[in-house]
Amino acid sequence: MRQLASQLFHGQVCDIPSLPQLQCADKRPRVHFKCAICIWNLLLSTLKMRSKELSLSVKQAIIMLKKQNKPIREIARTLGVAITTVWNILKKKECTGELSNTKRPGRPRKTTVVDDLRILSLVKKTPFTTVGQIKNTLQEVGACVLKSTIKRRLHQSEYRGFTTRCKVLVSLKNRKARLEFAKQHLTKPSQFWNKILWTDETKINLYQSDGKRRVWRRKGTAHDPKHTTSSVKHGGGSVMAWACMAANGTGSLLFIDDVTADKSSRMNSEVFRAILSAHIQPNAAELIGRRFTMQMDNDPKHTAKATKEFLKGQKWNVMQWPSQSPDLNPIEHAFHLLKTKLKGKCPKNKQELKTVAVEAWQSITRDETQCLVMSMHSRLQAVIDCKGFATKY
Repeated sequence: MRQLASQLFHGQVCDIPSLPQLQCADKRPRVHFKCAICIWNLLLSTLKMRSKELSLSVKQAIIMLKKQNKPIREIARTLGVAITTVWNILKKKECTGELSNTKRPGRPRKTTVVDDLRILSLVKKTPFTTVGQIKNTLQEVGACVLKSTIKRRLHQSEYRGFTTRCKVLVSLKNRKARLEFAKQHLTKPSQFWNKILWTDETKINLYQSDGKRRVWRRKGTAHDPKHTTSSVKHGGGSVMAWACMAANGTGSLLFIDDVTADKSSRMNSEVFRAILSAHIQPNAAELIGRRFTMQMDNDPKHTAKATKEFLKGQKWNVMQWPSQSPDLNPIEHAFHLLKTKLKGKCPKNKQELKTVAVEAWQSITRDETQCLVMSMHSRLQAVIDCKGFATKY
């Protein structure tokens, strides 16, 4: 750089006749305009300073002002750009006739088209494969790439890594049953679904989720009581509940340990029959009327011989429900609403948990239950589209 500056001030200048030269008293050129531009550009490249590319509209404005015989300094001052930038754009227009940015070659891709197709093929064939496994597979065919490169190729093809959703494993027999059920009930009118009393059991945790939770904290504060979650041994932090609902609203929410003789949360066929005997008829009369259909899943205590004889004696109309189909039961989403409402509560014991759970269950509105029941058509259609497999519901 020092050598170039020395050449500039000792008369060694670029030979460009179209540009003016500034001369001293001894008629020896000291500064050449083109040389100044060259040195400035060299300084920029040496310092790795690259300004933002000008938009096409600004470049067109430079050409338009030049056609109006405006000086370069005035054009630069008007548009707020450097003089050298204006000169370079004019020179490029004169030499090439183009104003668009020149495509730069950049660093060559590490993978070939065949490698990219192989990566996509591996992911499509085995979605649970890891980036490390893909890397090892590529190495076997002579392509040595980094894991980050493989991730970029997948991102370019709109593949992203997500946590898997846990779904019920549906057997072949139950897939056929689900598909047949969906086809039979797909065209049922809304009046049919409004006459159904939906029932099921759920577990409500005292300390919210059974899984991992995320917390914002600083390093070294992992064991601060504010940053930890509590656990209770032997299931002391949850209660089992039975509930029912219809399109017109929610029904009873009762807890199994309040019904059993030994105050445990284990429900057998005898306890289940006692619950049905005490709560089905009153809830159906309030929410639906005399004529109703009861829905329940195929849990062993629901399908026990004694339970079947009890239901037959009651002469209730019970819907034939396909096994492994929680995604078809709208009360499952009502339970989700219940647990969402409990997140803002802080019960200290099981009795407080029961109290706030009943309040949350009763706060679910008729519009919410109506919306859940009216989603049956979409649920059945999803089963048909998935060919009997578990759906997004």
